[in-house]
Amino acid sequence: MISTLSVVLPIFAVIFAGWLVRRLDLLGPSATGEINRYVVYLALPALLFDVIAHASGGEIWQPGFIAAFGLAAFVCFALTVAVRLRQQSPLADAAVDGLNGAYANTGYMGFPLALAAFGKAALAPVLIATILTVCLIFAVAIVLIEIGLQKEKDRLTLVLRVAAALARNPLLVVPALAAMLRLAGFSLPLPVDSFVKLLGQSAPPCALVALGLFLAESRTPGESRVTMTAVLVGIKLLLQPLLTWMLAVFVFHLPAFQAQVATLIAALPTGTGSFMLAEFYKREAATTSRVILVSTLLSIATLSLYLARH
Repeated sequence: MISTLSVVLPIFAVIFAGWLVRRLDLLGPSATGEINRYVVYLALPALLFDVIAHASGGEIWQPGFIAAFGLAAFVCFALTVAVRLRQQSPLADAAVDGLNGAYANTGYMGFPLALAAFGKAALAPVLIATILTVCLIFAVAIVLIEIGLQKEKDRLTLVLRVAAALARNPLLVVPALAAMLRLAGFSLPLPVDSFVKLLGQSAPPCALVALGLFLAESRTPGESRVTMTAVLVGIKLLLQPLLTWMLAVFVFHLPAFQAQVATLIAALPTGTGSFMLAEFYKREAATTSRVILVSTLLSIATLSLYLARH
């Protein structure tokens, strides 16, 4: 419980700081969108570039772990999207909710929790989970959102417009560039590397501040939002870790250590990625903000219970 609290409480403190400065009117109503745009266009691309550029092939090539964690995450994502589409939700909103149910807070919570629970040996699996979550699942969600926002009916025109939109999206272009540089054996000069790290490190706290700013706005949650929040939190905190554990143990027969780390990372609460996309693309973000807040709060109990048994 203590190790979990030590990781979770700073997250709530940063969210509260954003909430407080908005309630005190130190930042205006446009601050949420402006800070979020900074994260999307500068800080998060730098963070993704840093993660990809410094990942070694031997460190991240663990096919069993990749399959167990990645498949469980994609199943939860696809299941959520399918359910929301069946409820007549627009594809763009369904994709955001897909992230709510599958986007684990690997970067901000995964590394310190795994290090405290399992030691340095757990850092490589967490890096794998971060790449799968922050790059691949995030990329799929962006593609679906772009498709959902296009009004064109002609398939060829639709493909071209979506491709053009994706080619301008820094959250896809920058990680792809980092991967190409990595494969080419190119290493960043020290000043450039320091610049990327400084910029990237600002992404998580700025995203949490933006979330706090958004939560400070007065809203009345509808019954449907409350129900959907509960469903999405259940998928994230219960279904995803359960499915990950079953795949790790019974399908891919991972060593006990890898199975435990994969399950721990899958049990993390929803990260801020879904909120960033919801705000950036002007989608309904009230449910997303509540999912992040509620799942983070409840994860104090669920993660502590899991760690107590391992």
